Amino acid sequence: MRGRLSRASKGPRLLYWFLKWTLGASLRLVFRPKVVGLENVPARGGAILASNHLSFSDSFFAPLVIPGRKVTFMAKAEYFNRRGIKGALSRWFFKGIGQLSVDRSGGKASASGLRTGLEVLEAGELLGIYPEGTRSPDGKLYRGRTGVARIVLEAGVPVIPCAMVNTDRLQPPGQLVPKVVRPEIRFGKALDFSRYAGMESDRLVLRAITDEIMYELMRLSGQQYVDIYATKAKEQLRHRGKRPSHETEDGDGDAAAPSAQSA
Repeated sequence: MRGRLSRASKGPRLLYWFLKWTLGASLRLVFRPKVVGLENVPARGGAILASNHLSFSDSFFAPLVIPGRKVTFMAKAEYFNRRGIKGALSRWFFKGIGQLSVDRSGGKASASGLRTGLEVLEAGELLGIYPEGTRSPDGKLYRGRTGVARIVLEAGVPVIPCAMVNTDRLQPPGQLVPKVVRPEIRFGKALDFSRYAGMESDRLVLRAITDEIMYELMRLSGQQYVDIYATKAKEQLRHRGKRPSHETEDGDGDAAAPSAQSA
């Protein structure tokens, strides 16, 4: 598995490191990201970075501050399916920054993306996941989807909580050009769920794991926690006539969590 993944991703891997050292240098110079708890990120071996999701820029700053390691985030398939020249550039860019295409429609399409995520972990790399499944519409932390727990148990890897702070001020939803605001990335201590090994089919176990991850994200980020899904919160805002500002004509623009439709 390790060899197959490495050969298949040789081109994107080179592009990833090129962008990390060029674009990354510019981002460091301009935004001066603050990092807390970097020692909690393992220097080697597969692990999941489970992050809150405030801004499109989250997928840039988390990998940027982890030296010497590639981070692959699971992203919605729409980024990779656009047509024409813009579509080709979009695919090139998102593959280059370490994004993994995931179809969120469910069934076999979603399962294929999840298998690729498992391959990333089996290759000893870092897999980035947004358990909320979509960006927060109002800066609060919402209920996690249990897809992250399924991957944790199948891969048998630790979970590193990752809290993004100020990225919603840096690049508010719907804003293309970011503001010069200093973001902060906080990494918590690794969470070990090996005690639940072999219990992937137990919905109560999946929910317990997911809730423990979300609790750590709440503690790290200082966000207010709301025990409903972010997608439900967006629906409520629309019904109140307050359409989430980050929704555009081609979708909500989110990097997707795995199995975003999971309970």
